Amino acid sequence: MAGFVAIDFGTSNSAVALPAAGGGVELVPLEGAERTMPTAVFYRADTPPQRLEPERLVGRAAIAAYVEGAEGRLMRSMKSLLGSSLLDQRTEVGGGRAVRYRDVVTGYLRELKARAEAHAGAPLSRVVLGRPVFFVDDDPARDAQAQAALEDAVRAAGFAELQFQYEPIAAALDHEAQVASERLVLVADIGGGTSDFSLVRVGPARRGRPDRRDDILASHGVHKAGTDFDRHVELAAILPLMGYRSHRAPRRGDPPGTPTAELPSGIYFDLATWHLINTVYAPARVAELRGMKAWYAEPRHHARLLTVLEERLGHALAAAAEAAKIEVAQRGLAPVDLGLVEPGLATQLREADAAAALEADLAAIVAAAVETARLAGVAPGDVQDLYFTGGSTGLAPLVERIAAAFPAATRVRGDRFASVAQGLGIHAQTVFGAM
Repeated sequence: MAGFVAIDFGTSNSAVALPAAGGGVELVPLEGAERTMPTAVFYRADTPPQRLEPERLVGRAAIAAYVEGAEGRLMRSMKSLLGSSLLDQRTEVGGGRAVRYRDVVTGYLRELKARAEAHAGAPLSRVVLGRPVFFVDDDPARDAQAQAALEDAVRAAGFAELQFQYEPIAAALDHEAQVASERLVLVADIGGGTSDFSLVRVGPARRGRPDRRDDILASHGVHKAGTDFDRHVELAAILPLMGYRSHRAPRRGDPPGTPTAELPSGIYFDLATWHLINTVYAPARVAELRGMKAWYAEPRHHARLLTVLEERLGHALAAAAEAAKIEVAQRGLAPVDLGLVEPGLATQLREADAAAALEADLAAIVAAAVETARLAGVAPGDVQDLYFTGGSTGLAPLVERIAAAFPAATRVRGDRFASVAQGLGIHAQTVFGAM
């Protein structure tokens, strides 16, 4: 096998492509037969003290350890840390140990490399890595900082040679392998962290060209996607049962009818944001919340929120929000069982409430799609294909909203979780050479 690999390092899931023995590319089975692996790391708190590094599980094993109640620290959405000041901070992972967030990213990439090398039976020193159009919206300096941080992590993971390719461009290359004539395609790559669009010309006569810059008419994107949807659903449907947007209890001596302020919202926003959930479990924050009992007009809200913090249920609430988001899109109504917080506690997410919670993000994503066509100088009606990839394109209302903005385009669905990796593999063959 040629010594190169392609990696789609995703916010929620990752995939790896290698040259296939019979030509083309193949996705590496990363966990058993599974071709994608959750971008998740779990550090065990019970690592023996003689070990220099805490024991680390990745992917489904990481999530399983967390769900089964193992003592430790689960981290997801590490990609969202790129370009942030958190990247070089250390975070507690249990057992008196701490790790840098940067090292979490490097360790995960090193594991992807090792699994690809095991499948290839050879060392892999060169890599094509996908990147979103924008790691950080409207901040070129931080966006460049994010790419540089990812490059540092890739090199620390053991790769000597690296090239980046935009994730939506990679998806266009995967689509191009299926078309029989030249097409004008708007690629919508909507994953866990970003919604990226590229307007691209594809076709048989263009395949295999090492430099496709002339075929890319425009790229644009916004840092809004699946994890943002989950956060809004959690804030709208779940966290009000723990006091979010409730008002403080009246203070002693206030005249009757005196308006009271809302309870502080910071803890709720952190609780609904994957990479910040563990920060609410800090002893100082838990102690602070215990001392705020008198602030709550509804004592049950305080008791439920304290249970969430003390029993570390934040990720379980996030998972419930994600499941409700998916179910409401399919059925129009999603029951949400919260018995883990309080016996018998439950709520439901209605389609209208979900639409209201997601409206601002959906509107921003559609606007980004339309802006991509404008930047390319192409009328929306001239787009021939809409190519959807990324896990969040399973949300039907989102697909419908984008499609309505391009009424003449044919909808094409790629593999939601593997199209980008496949396209990155095609690009890797072009830039690094065939077997």
